[in-house]
Amino acid sequence: MDKVKRIALVAHDNRKIDLIEWVEWNWEILVKHKLVCTGTTGRLVEETLDRKKEENGNTRTLSVTRLKSGPLGGDQQMGAMICDGNVDVLIFFWDPMQPQPHDVDVKALLRIAALYNVVTACSRSTADFIISSPLFDGQYVPIIKDYSSYINREL
Repeated sequence: MDKVKRIALVAHDNRKIDLIEWVEWNWEILVKHKLVCTGTTGRLVEETLDRKKEENGNTRTLSVTRLKSGPLGGDQQMGAMICDGNVDVLIFFWDPMQPQPHDVDVKALLRIAALYNVVTACSRSTADFIISSPLFDGQYVPIIKDYSSYINREL
């Protein structure tokens, strides 16, 4: 994991305001990294970061990749990026009080993140701990479990 992190930002509709507030609070850190977001969340993140940069005279180029909306396949796109080693941190403010039509996709995304040992936050307090960690600013080598025995097993 390089010094410049590839940070995935995802939020369900009822949690988008929470995520955008978190982005506003941490914008100076986030603009130094590569962001990937699902659907509407990506648009809101871009708008927020553009506004904060303008307010503060920051000229750094933003790196925000926008995927499809979660229910339209964005969660699977994000999962594929994790499998390919293209996500270092997943910040996913999901709504535990609202059933989602794509709940299986949400569960699959969180499962893949755990499988590939991706740093994951599902709440603001966890996201705060991650972004303020001394490990966040430097290189870090996560330990990825070797699944070759599983792949090569006899059926």
